[in-house]
Amino acid sequence: MAKHARAKAVSKAVYEAQAAFRFALRRFYRVSETNARRLGLTPQQYQALLAVWGYPGRDRVTVGELAERLQLRPHSAVGLAGRLVGKGLATKETSSLDRRRVFLQLTPRGRDLVRRVSASNRDELRRAGPELIQLLRRLMKR
Repeated sequence: MAKHARAKAVSKAVYEAQAAFRFALRRFYRVSETNARRLGLTPQQYQALLAVWGYPGRDRVTVGELAERLQLRPHSAVGLAGRLVGKGLATKETSSLDRRRVFLQLTPRGRDLVRRVSASNRDELRRAGPELIQLLRRLMKR
């Protein structure tokens, strides 16, 4: 018997909570995308800037780490990194220890843009946060 066929039956309320949670997340993503576009960034460029600037413990990432953080294929991350460099939002540096490793670091302009979009996004999270928390609590009970 297929794994899905043996799945425990859940109430419609669980599906409603999952759908509501996804809808609330999508609303946040839409606001974030709009905030990025207002400053001349694509949503993916903003996500990349945030991934670099928000990486734990350091202010640069390898292109492979960027791919992982954005859930991209490595060649897509290479192209995205090149576009960020081309826009003057990041710099690339090849590792002196391993020439295959390329690091991406934000320029002052890149940091400024990520700060500005992020500030607007935090305003939206403060607004949407209570709803998201309530929905998560509903989902965790089930």
